[in-house]
Amino acid sequence: MFRRWLVPDLAAVAAGITLFYCLLAWDGTRRLFRDADSGWHITTGELIVSSRSLPRTDPYSYTRRAQQWFAWEWGAEVAMALVHRMSGLAGVAWLYACAIAVGVWLWFRLHWVVQGNFWIACLMAVPMLSTANLHWLARPHVLGWVLALAALWKAEKGGEKFRWQDGAVIFLISALWANLHASFFLAPLIALIYAAAHWLSPLLWQQEASRERARARWFVWACAASALGTLANPYGWNLHRHIAGYLSNSELLARIGEFQSFNFHAPGAGQILAGVFLAALGLFATLSERRLAHFLLLSLLLVSALRVARGLPLLALMGLPLANGSITAALEKGAGNETLTAGLRRRLVAFLEYSRRLRAIDAACRGWVWALLAAVLALAWVCTPAVAARAGFPPEEFPVAASRYLEKLPRGIRLLHPDKYGGYLIYRFHGQRPVFFDGRSDFYGADFLKQYGRLMRVQPGWREQLERFGATHALLPRDAPLAEALASAGWKRLYSDEVAVLFERPPEAASGKELVGVFGVK
Repeated sequence: MFRRWLVPDLAAVAAGITLFYCLLAWDGTRRLFRDADSGWHITTGELIVSSRSLPRTDPYSYTRRAQQWFAWEWGAEVAMALVHRMSGLAGVAWLYACAIAVGVWLWFRLHWVVQGNFWIACLMAVPMLSTANLHWLARPHVLGWVLALAALWKAEKGGEKFRWQDGAVIFLISALWANLHASFFLAPLIALIYAAAHWLSPLLWQQEASRERARARWFVWACAASALGTLANPYGWNLHRHIAGYLSNSELLARIGEFQSFNFHAPGAGQILAGVFLAALGLFATLSERRLAHFLLLSLLLVSALRVARGLPLLALMGLPLANGSITAALEKGAGNETLTAGLRRRLVAFLEYSRRLRAIDAACRGWVWALLAAVLALAWVCTPAVAARAGFPPEEFPVAASRYLEKLPRGIRLLHPDKYGGYLIYRFHGQRPVFFDGRSDFYGADFLKQYGRLMRVQPGWREQLERFGATHALLPRDAPLAEALASAGWKRLYSDEVAVLFERPPEAASGKELVGVFGVK
């Protein structure tokens, strides 16, 4: 009991270090807000808490005003709003830093469930953190990571006889997930993959068919409980249809940076590439160890990570522990392989034995007291006046100073701005100033993104596009091509700093066609 409460294990130590690294060394109270979507998430949560109802139509833009909108991350947004009410943006940073730390804790626990090697887990922690760091943001997907790890951990604990307690836990995890983030489809998908693997394994290898069939049935029931759980959301089946339509819209996804392939030539990409290599190494080991479920899931994660940058953190979080389990099993076999030299086998045996002893010591510890204390200390730190005053959207990336001037202008103006500014402006003005565009790409659609891209890149037809949007003002990055084009077209510069420039449209350029016939709103 003493060790359980007072002596931290490796997972708790790594989670605590990650928590304070994220908030202090990494400057998480600002860098977690380098994506403006955090702004409209918080504002939406405030709207839900205040009205005690979900928004069904768009409350923020003038380009899509009053059109149907799915607030499908409402649970995370409410949590963000409640924390924001108590401790501002610093508290929101703390919330997501804690979620990241919990993810690290679950990541190590998953290594132990699949019988992974102690030292290999430590080695893999470096590329895991470097890869997940790509999407360390104050956005609901971080909560999705935690639930994905929990779902995989539960799958690894799956048995042969499905009990009602299993169904209840799976149902609740899936229901919670469906109200937090769109990645909830991973819950039934993981169960389905494990069911298929256990059903197919006796057809590929000499295994006890009755036992494998029983496990397959367990996962079929788990998949059913999970699928039912995902329906426990305010939109029911319509949420699934909306997400499926979004993720299958290749024309739309082709215009979203997060859904493009990662540039492995970018600075610092070496550790991310190392994580991909370790996952691929584990993929080969899964087949040699007859771990078909791990092979199928790792294959899916690898393909997703190579196609879509957002898939890389999931590969690091879910794939690396599975890879460790198979690599460790292969090393165990190698230690008894007499074709290897005696010296190599001796070193391999010593390495594996030393790792087992360390893991045995680690298994007796938990350190719950220190985990709770770390979370409380982190909250106290972010709430200090100096830290709280500095927390928020980085002023070197967002129009923080320009928004003070913008505040003086009438609320009814039609402000043209890049999507990066949209979420910040929604947060800065509490949703009271209509925005042109924000990060809700599923809501705006491919046609809008196509027109937006043509305008922002000043491509042929941009003037006509500008007329159709009917913007009266423009807030743009200082070096944006459109900023120079508007200045040349006679737009009046109202404000300028090192980050952004604010323009006003000249009266003679006003158009009576504003938005009529383009988006069906006026």
